[in-house]
Amino acid sequence: MTQRIDDYALIGDLQTAALVGRDGSIDWLCLPRFDSAACFAAILGDEDNGHWRIAPKGATTCTRRGYAGDTLVLETYWETRTGTVKVVDFMPQRDKAPDVMRIVEGVSGSVEMSAVLRLRFDYGSVVPWIRRIDGHRVAIAGPDSVWLRSEPPVKTWGQQFSTCSTFTVAAGEKVAFVLTWHPSHEPRPKLIDPFVALEQSLSEWRAWSSRCTYEGPYREAVMRSLITLKALTYAPTGGIVAAPTTSLPEEIGGVRNWDYRSCWLRDSTLTLGVLLAAGYVDEAAAWRDWLLRAVAGDPADLQIMYGPAGERRLPEMTLPWLRGHADSAPVRIGNAAVEQFQLDVYGEVMDSLHRARQAGIPPQRHAWNLQLSLLGFLESTWREPDEGLWEVRGPRRHFVHSKVMAWVAADRAVRTLEADPSLPGDAARWRAMRDEIHAEVCEKGYDSRRNTFTQSYGSRELDAATLLIPQVGFLPPEDPRVVGTVDAVRKELTQGGLLRRYSTEGVSVDGLPGGEGTFLVCSFWLADALWLIGREDEARELFERLLKLRNDVGLLAEEYDPVARRQLGNFPQAFSHVGLVGTALALPWAETAG
Repeated sequence: MTQRIDDYALIGDLQTAALVGRDGSIDWLCLPRFDSAACFAAILGDEDNGHWRIAPKGATTCTRRGYAGDTLVLETYWETRTGTVKVVDFMPQRDKAPDVMRIVEGVSGSVEMSAVLRLRFDYGSVVPWIRRIDGHRVAIAGPDSVWLRSEPPVKTWGQQFSTCSTFTVAAGEKVAFVLTWHPSHEPRPKLIDPFVALEQSLSEWRAWSSRCTYEGPYREAVMRSLITLKALTYAPTGGIVAAPTTSLPEEIGGVRNWDYRSCWLRDSTLTLGVLLAAGYVDEAAAWRDWLLRAVAGDPADLQIMYGPAGERRLPEMTLPWLRGHADSAPVRIGNAAVEQFQLDVYGEVMDSLHRARQAGIPPQRHAWNLQLSLLGFLESTWREPDEGLWEVRGPRRHFVHSKVMAWVAADRAVRTLEADPSLPGDAARWRAMRDEIHAEVCEKGYDSRRNTFTQSYGSRELDAATLLIPQVGFLPPEDPRVVGTVDAVRKELTQGGLLRRYSTEGVSVDGLPGGEGTFLVCSFWLADALWLIGREDEARELFERLLKLRNDVGLLAEEYDPVARRQLGNFPQAFSHVGLVGTALALPWAETAG
């Protein structure tokens, strides 16, 4: 039976990540990077596309599971007729080669276990050649090589292009499995003791988590979200991928399936803000440095997203041999939206760098010159239509949120110069630009009859992104136009008490068939907006409802279907967890979380 999106938990080593189902199967893993080809892709097809399951013989679903405190070490318990067993899944932060480690530990009685490893390189399409070398099972195909070993050794055999084993664990006994990837032309990496690696991983994650400065009533949810953001960080560069997966559907059976294994500039401001607010200055500085490297060059060439190391070329293609999660095709890798023109990213970059300065992160010498270049380009292009924050694949429009973020870019430049007049720049010119954008948005992007800002100039459609207007300082929260926008968006875009990002009914602005779920980060934005306009009880009620949508290990996808009561979209989603942390930090409630 296909696992639902919210049936999965996350493990990772800060360079890639795996998804582990309630049935004990790892159904998604890309090696060696987040954006590499998957060797386990069952989540987008079936078992023949690659998976690795360890579970009691005959069992279907675990009894319970959770992370070991504030870590990324997953503990899954299985209670059977003959005893109880625990499976510990983790990926130690790598020295060179990535390892997936699974330790089976007897808790009580005696349990017969079954393990099946089905490696399928290149997104589930390539069956490797498997042989035995020095007590290992070694799988090789093209550039990929995977070594499997167990401690103590467990007898394995081949069956239907898989590696199978059965073994029994009694109370107090442990059996560790280690899967290691390396380029097939290189020698086998050095062996790592899985039991020592477990203790090191626990220690490292606990030390990292102890740096969190948030001590409010929602610390457990905040901490899990921060750990998830850390897990989505590509450690060599500091880039943070939007999600570790591709093509998990926004509608079951639909075509809105995209590759999120890249770093989006739209996430930069909010991500930087929550990292700083939670005490993670080093991570914020690394993200700032990634941002500066990624956007360096001609401002006209600024992209909305980049690869984990700042790669620019992310060609989109479909994988026809994968049927898609829950038969939701096509499965895509790469993202054609990288070619889009989006005005908002200029504002997000300017705001991120402004926040970094305010937080005392030492500025890079070239950063201000880069910002001057970006602003100079924006000065001549902000009047143009664009594809907008949501990367619509329909015609370009004058999106209100895009214009507001162009205003943010000019505003942050003015504020920076006011704070440090020694910097070069024409503050008067940028004030004039800021004022012109503001006047135009208020004239063309505001519907006075309905007392709301609209999605684009002259349209009747609404957009949840306009909820950010008071948050970025475009208008004060008490402005009647802000209150009206909050009320209108809430009324027209709410489904089952949660918020859609925009309407997909009728002739959709995004040019795509079908619909999508409610967008979780938009519901967090609504909670923020409700608090800003003074409706604290409503804000808290919505926030606590959103917390209940997390799965059993505290993770959120991009979207939620309130009718089917299931998470949708790529998983776990950085933007959703950024929204959770941002709202928790913004709402100063003294009450104890229920």
